[in-house]
Amino acid sequence: MSQSIIVVYFSGFGHTQRIAQAVATAAGAQLLRVDEAGNLPPGGWEQLAAADAIVFGTPTYIGSVSWQFKKFIDESSKVFSVMGWKDKLAAAFTNSAGMNGDKASTLYALFTMSQQHGMLWVGTGLLPSTTKAAKRDDINFVASFTGLATTTPSDASPEEMVRGDLETAHLFGQRVAATLARLQESADVA
Repeated sequence: MSQSIIVVYFSGFGHTQRIAQAVATAAGAQLLRVDEAGNLPPGGWEQLAAADAIVFGTPTYIGSVSWQFKKFIDESSKVFSVMGWKDKLAAAFTNSAGMNGDKASTLYALFTMSQQHGMLWVGTGLLPSTTKAAKRDDINFVASFTGLATTTPSDASPEEMVRGDLETAHLFGQRVAATLARLQESADVA
């Protein structure tokens, strides 16, 4: 059975887009960008309706999702009213300039939204390095489990992003795809 995974995201400065690209490449997913006005491109809602899994991505601004992504979430109430995303796989990622940056608040907001839609959540499934020798380039250095969290200084270009965060995004995308494949195999057996 083929998988249809969509990574829907907003990126203000290109950092979140770079993470979205890494997740999508690893998951074999399509990218769907929320624009500067908080809208999906034509046919975007139909793409999401046809997807088996949706990965949500947004920068963390002032401890929550960007206003553009919040508009997208609010507009998903039309989908919610008919439970159109029920039992689809869901996952999320966020990026901010601060090492903490209250990224957990953003991930919890996306988790809550997914649960209201009746979706099935996938976390990172990745342990962080907890040794004295841990380095910023390590996998899951930010130590997020609910979803993928990455950190990029505001004045860094997307090309200057930390290799470890990009590798973590790649592993996260692989996990989403593998989880979806397992669910589909189980459904085929039943």
